[in-house]
Amino acid sequence: MHTQFNNQQTTGAHRNKVVSAAEAVRLIHDGDTVATGGFVGIGFAEEIAVALEARFIQTQEETGQGAPRNLTLVYAAGQGDGQGRGLNHFGHDGLVRRVIGGHWGLVPTLQQLAIDNKIEAYNLPQGVITHLFRDIAAGKPGTLTHVGLDTFVDPIHGGGKLNAVTTTDIVQRMVIDGKDYLFYKAFPIQVGIIRATTADPDGNLSMEREALTLEALAIAMAARNSGGIVIAQVERLAERNTLHPRSVKVPGVLVDAVVIATDPSHHMQTFSEAYNPAYSGEIRVPMDLIAPMALTERKVIARRAALELKPNSVVNLGIGMPEGVATVAAEESVFDLLTLTAEPGVIGGIPAGGLSFGAAINAQAVIDQPSQFDFYDGGGLDVAVLGLAQADAEGNLNVSKFGPKLAGAGGFINISQNAKTVVFVGTFTVGDLQLGIEEGRLHIHSEGTQRKFVQQLAHRTFSARESRRRGQRVLYVTERCVLQLAGTPEVPVLELIELAPGVDLQRDVLAHMDFCPLINPQLKVMDAALFADQPMGLRQRLLATPLTERLELDAAHRLLFINFEGLAVDNMDDVNAIESHVTALLTPLKERVVVVVNYDSFTIAPALIDPYSLMVQQLKRRFYSRVTRYGTGGFLKARLEARGPSPNP
Repeated sequence: MHTQFNNQQTTGAHRNKVVSAAEAVRLIHDGDTVATGGFVGIGFAEEIAVALEARFIQTQEETGQGAPRNLTLVYAAGQGDGQGRGLNHFGHDGLVRRVIGGHWGLVPTLQQLAIDNKIEAYNLPQGVITHLFRDIAAGKPGTLTHVGLDTFVDPIHGGGKLNAVTTTDIVQRMVIDGKDYLFYKAFPIQVGIIRATTADPDGNLSMEREALTLEALAIAMAARNSGGIVIAQVERLAERNTLHPRSVKVPGVLVDAVVIATDPSHHMQTFSEAYNPAYSGEIRVPMDLIAPMALTERKVIARRAALELKPNSVVNLGIGMPEGVATVAAEESVFDLLTLTAEPGVIGGIPAGGLSFGAAINAQAVIDQPSQFDFYDGGGLDVAVLGLAQADAEGNLNVSKFGPKLAGAGGFINISQNAKTVVFVGTFTVGDLQLGIEEGRLHIHSEGTQRKFVQQLAHRTFSARESRRRGQRVLYVTERCVLQLAGTPEVPVLELIELAPGVDLQRDVLAHMDFCPLINPQLKVMDAALFADQPMGLRQRLLATPLTERLELDAAHRLLFINFEGLAVDNMDDVNAIESHVTALLTPLKERVVVVVNYDSFTIAPALIDPYSLMVQQLKRRFYSRVTRYGTGGFLKARLEARGPSPNP
């Protein structure tokens, strides 16, 4: 158990918890398990990491043995810039002994230690680690979940171990009521390192200028309830008792030491922006500031993925190629029809990219990362668009390990296993690939040197068997073709369903795969609008529901459901069509009906408001006994209740 840091200035009965970074890292002892919060550079305590590295180097120079030594480092999301910041400060031989991380791609110094077998190295799903923090805080023996089944974190495929010196099992399979689960074992945390914006001398923390709240509270509780300590980095200090209790994200009772960042570069909002008020919700920015993408293969791929969106979809977009879907959504003016989310806790808004990935402008809400993964793991995502690195003939994917390079899974496993529809996006090959789009046709000027559709995967990050068992819709979208996951849970298979205009099936597709997929007998040409310079009319596509499908009559209960969500009434023909369809449907009934109508995202030309209102009043006098207006959620609930209980609940 750690001794509390007591040699602080005191004021009456209160203890001032503010210390320097150098003083704070002296609280970290040899062999401690250290949990750090952060997402890329968001919420990462850079000044504390710099101080820890400096202490290790200095003591190594003075004594020949750096201190502290043999730490176990635990973190959920990737925390680094791919160079020297973030957890790269921990990348010294002897400083860490074991690393349990959710993502390794941004920490090359730790990667190298793992590749050289100088540390024990594990990669577990990002969401699982955030839940482990919470379960450790609650005193549970571990985290029980379906997440990770039949992937490289499943014990049947290695249990998340990344190198030869990693031999201890920390994941096990369990069967409960005939179903398989994975159990991730809990462990005590001696040190929690978190970040916030403001602290008072008692250690109460608020996060008003942070882009995310992440897992700071879960880490603090886990460390505290393990008998450990919590060190928090902030950018400013407030007077005692001046922070509003509802703005306090981590209460001072959990915090032992507060470090005020002395170097502004150590407390940037993200690793690429010192401070963007749109990320913290201080301002909202105009949506038309997002420039359209140039017509390249990236836009073709993003457009095809966007065709899988549906009105009211809750969507997750991965980093890299999937980010293009947000740009397409902006160009096509469909943001109001969707809710984009990001795994560290963003709900709504427009996801940021690059080293600001994880933040969002114009967000509706920012929740803690463990809660976001509760939502994801429980099936809350309608669509996920994720990167396509390698796929095999069954449809399994590898995005986590390529030769000696350790990318790690991050939130990929949680997201890909649990979204209702998954769209994997990427070019068909990589390495010197040169493409052009001319007159609506794809031209391959120089083929890529590396194949993505391979016979054997080095790592399994996505399980086709598990996906087929859950009944997911899964697409593999490239610039020249689209494949889908088909087959049975026992024998999954990739099936080619679309081919780009200008592409030859044998020369440009099959010749560059290590296997031959199923070829759909109705092999289609990819939509011509994907390859055109002008917008593809996505909004109209999403809302193009025939009028007959918008009216649903339950004659037995005298109920009429009218779904006008997203309907645009632009001329008198639209008004007359609504009147004639309703009249034709209700006249034979000879009884009045209760009407439930959904007007979400309904638009009407100003000149048509009066004639439309007159038409509605006439219908009410003739056919309606009562009219109730609901939003989308209430409308769907009313429809389901009217239909009665399902015969197979």
